[in-house]
Amino acid sequence: MSGAAAARAYRPALRPGVLLSPPLLRGPRTVHLVRHPVTGAAFEIGVKEHFLITLLDGTRNLDDCAPAYADRFGRRLGEEHWHRLLGLLGARGLLAGAPDPPPPAPEPRPANTVWRGSRPLVADADATTARLHRLVRPLLHPAVQLPLLAAVLALIAVLAAHPSALLDGTAELVRRPVALAAVALFLWFSITVHELAHGVAAQHYGGHVAEIGLRWRFPAALLSCTVDNYLFLPGLRAKLVIAGAGAYLNMLLLLPFGVWWAVLPDGAPERPLLAGLLLLGSVQGLSNLVPLPPLDGYRMLGHALGAARLAPETRTYLAARRGGGRAAYSARARRIYTSYAIGAALLVLLALAGVCAVLLRLLLG
Repeated sequence: MSGAAAARAYRPALRPGVLLSPPLLRGPRTVHLVRHPVTGAAFEIGVKEHFLITLLDGTRNLDDCAPAYADRFGRRLGEEHWHRLLGLLGARGLLAGAPDPPPPAPEPRPANTVWRGSRPLVADADATTARLHRLVRPLLHPAVQLPLLAAVLALIAVLAAHPSALLDGTAELVRRPVALAAVALFLWFSITVHELAHGVAAQHYGGHVAEIGLRWRFPAALLSCTVDNYLFLPGLRAKLVIAGAGAYLNMLLLLPFGVWWAVLPDGAPERPLLAGLLLLGSVQGLSNLVPLPPLDGYRMLGHALGAARLAPETRTYLAARRGGGRAAYSARARRIYTSYAIGAALLVLLALAGVCAVLLRLLLG
């Protein structure tokens, strides 16, 4: 059999464990991510390449894949395209029997300084979060979580109905340095467990935690938790839960203080201090759901829209010239990037207006 005939008859199989992401909008293109199961290296492929990869089960050759490709895309699958795809997959170690490529070089970390830096805190972040997940797993059952979620929503509704009391309490809290320091310590602790919540949620849905570390921007130092494969998890729900787990836990931590505040009589001296804690804590938790980078809400919106790098790609789209530069974008991409640009601008203006209103109330109250 000639080399050309052998290549045509070859029935390739994708290596077990290779991860394929759902479709992601990235600028004018729709792409999929492919991740090596051993090295963790990932790269982008187009829709056509993704379609062919899903057919590679060891039972199909070019003659089998070509009709399916023609039905899907309305054009013939050329041998050159087929051989180029197999060469790419083989070189990256993604075909069964192919040797592993060398692991990708780790991205260089910026040099740590007193002003900013980061440092890993545990040797095996995935094992650490797996132990935490085993510890709290009984609490993750829907029979526990649904009542807690209802309680969080009720707390948000009660707080939204008493803005004056919360602002007056915050003003009183600011005048009490010791109490304010205690609240600041609680909020710092809340941010710490916020990050661990992302890791535990990732473990619950089969994700992988790459790093638990400390990041500092003088004078603040915060825990960080990096989940490196949740884009490859099947279904939208897992991605949204992992991204929103931190803000949800922040609000859960406020529940006992909310109950305490609600049952105290109006004249109790602790009531205004609790109101200040509830306002600052809820702002800290809920502000993470705002869809602006680098907040968790931004990641959630990107997952919901199926869009990668939403903010940078929006800037690229806005900078493109009308007509020629934007002609390559689909109608859906144009709607998403235009809507996000308008929505982000409105959110920034609303945030500035809200901060100014609160500051005026605290200063004049």
